[in-house]
Amino acid sequence: MSKSPTKSKLLNPAAPFYGLVISTGLLSIIGLIMVFSASSIYSLDTKGSSVAIFIRQLIFLAFCFPMAIFLSRLSLDRWKQLAKFGLVISVILLLIVRIPGIGKSVNGNQNWISLKVVDVQPSELAKFLLILWASQLLASRLNAGFMRVNVLALIAPGFILASALVMWGRDLGTASVLMAILGGLLFLSGIPLRLVGTLTATAAVAIGFFIATTQYRAARWSVFLNPFDPAQYKNEGWQPAHSLLGLASGGIFGVGLGGSRQKWGNLPEAHTDFIFAVIGEELGLLGTLFILLLLGTLIYCSLRIAMRSADSFTRFACAGIASWIAIQTVLNIGSAVSLLPVVGVTLPLLSYGGSALIATYLGIAFIASSALRDPDTQSEVKRFVSQRLHR
Repeated sequence: MSKSPTKSKLLNPAAPFYGLVISTGLLSIIGLIMVFSASSIYSLDTKGSSVAIFIRQLIFLAFCFPMAIFLSRLSLDRWKQLAKFGLVISVILLLIVRIPGIGKSVNGNQNWISLKVVDVQPSELAKFLLILWASQLLASRLNAGFMRVNVLALIAPGFILASALVMWGRDLGTASVLMAILGGLLFLSGIPLRLVGTLTATAAVAIGFFIATTQYRAARWSVFLNPFDPAQYKNEGWQPAHSLLGLASGGIFGVGLGGSRQKWGNLPEAHTDFIFAVIGEELGLLGTLFILLLLGTLIYCSLRIAMRSADSFTRFACAGIASWIAIQTVLNIGSAVSLLPVVGVTLPLLSYGGSALIATYLGIAFIASSALRDPDTQSEVKRFVSQRLHR
């Protein structure tokens, strides 16, 4: 029996690469449109122009496209050289934040470097660099034949150090993402599940301690299941409550692009942490499901590319990047639908933020370069391009 055209396309060795590129492109374009829509009122009020934030995001995206194309052509050796210094670079960047006059505090978190023209959030870059660093170490032990010996002691100290530096700046959300990435990499390394469970419980206790010892975090935790509680609605419950109102008022088809009511001052972080709520309000349930489909496609294709790779470093890094995107997606959307407390992380490729966008594109560029090193994928992409050029 002959294969159906659809099945044949799915079995194409380049299908994960195409899926990666298409989902990234669509999410980036939709993100740019939604940043414009979600930020227009806030931008007019704070910047004096309704397009100021949109233009900044457009510039970041215009930088990311050629950067990703260039990096996707880097050799594996170049990536491995960067990976060796990933922890050192991350620690240096996170320490620079503490230098007076250079480090900048935003919303009570000191996790930014002020470059006058633009602010940089080094913790976003640290996520990518730490994944490369840890993947290099895990791959070296796997190749040496003793992966399960001291694998926890191998990479956990680096992540704990980076998380401690992030927590020094009071950014629990990013620290939680870093520890979740560590858990994902340890799971991929094949350590016993009981140890993964123990580590997860330990991390949960630590996060609980930081929540309980800080008033605003404890308030966020107390309201996430019922943000409409009269005692907290006008305080910590305000953003999650209006996020739910936006999602609920969108219905199936939404109120129309640009028609959000919640972005008129009810969602102060409408273009960053709560952009999913604006998407739900303006594009409806169908719009949110399409976003979830694209994010799921991006993560799935990243894992497919990881599994096709013959190089252990590439497998760990691609899977680690996929877990990073998945973790942030769950945390962001969980906050938006009030299944999780507000942790202040962006929705990959959709939320406003140059540092987050560049860091995500670095990860996607690495995955793309991994796919293009596969001989079958490479030949299929060349054949596809050749056919299009000679039409």
